[in-house]
Amino acid sequence: MNVLLCRPRGFCAGVERAIETVERALAKYGPPIYVRHEIVHNKVVVQDLMAKGAVFVDDLAVVPAGSHVIFSAHGVAPQVFEQAKNFRLNAIDATCPLVTKVHVESQRFSRQGLTILLIGHHDHVEVEGVVGEAPERTIVVATAKAAEEVQVPDPDKVAVLTQTTLSVDEAMRVMSVLKRRFPKLRAPRKEDICYATTNRQLAVKSLHGKVDVWLVIGDRMSSNSNRLRELGADSGVPAYLVLGPNEIDAAWFFGMQNIGITSGASTPESSVQSVVAKLRELGASSVEEVDGIEESIEFKLPLELR
Repeated sequence: MNVLLCRPRGFCAGVERAIETVERALAKYGPPIYVRHEIVHNKVVVQDLMAKGAVFVDDLAVVPAGSHVIFSAHGVAPQVFEQAKNFRLNAIDATCPLVTKVHVESQRFSRQGLTILLIGHHDHVEVEGVVGEAPERTIVVATAKAAEEVQVPDPDKVAVLTQTTLSVDEAMRVMSVLKRRFPKLRAPRKEDICYATTNRQLAVKSLHGKVDVWLVIGDRMSSNSNRLRELGADSGVPAYLVLGPNEIDAAWFFGMQNIGITSGASTPESSVQSVVAKLRELGASSVEEVDGIEESIEFKLPLELR
């Protein structure tokens, strides 16, 4: 068996910033540091930060007054900042700047009196945060079928936004329907789907026809990891999403020659290498890094921690 390792893979700049935000806060203020929601969608990362003193909560009401609380990379609605203020918490915002961009676009479109069609998944925490900017004006559109059926108060006053971690192809299908139905549709100045999501999907596409089975290393809660698995499966070969080597079934590789590996934008490289080690145990004879788009983007830490 041969292993083909996609590049780029793993941590994006937004995830690196979010993780470093928690680590810097722990170093500066000492544990416990509270984090609302998982800082990124990866259990390996979350468990590592818990061991260092981070406490993850879903409800700010359980956080002691005066504590430091970090908002995750996925972003939060404005009312969450208000809630933190009312509970006398010291909030640190680790929202990915590319998600913040979508929030700012929502605010701008709302001020202009537009109905906002948000392409995304209703139950994703990023979508919940963006909807919170203008809940009375925002409609979530998950599929091309939903785009065909959505109704708005004024078809001439409509704008569109996109969750940052979607399948590029699926988002384009939904966008195509919306542009046809609403010719005056207002779009962001720059595409919302983040560079890392796009680059990792392009890397998988570049190996279509060269891979017999895909392994995507990531958390099942991770939207971009799920989209990578779907993209691998779209090429007509088996594709599996695993958190690490313990979830691998040797039967998946019976008769397979080339194994493609990529990882979601919140997956640490240590998880990738542990999977590669497992594949070597199962008989993989070579591991090849497949070149892709170089990434050099970095984001500054929140002001409180610079």
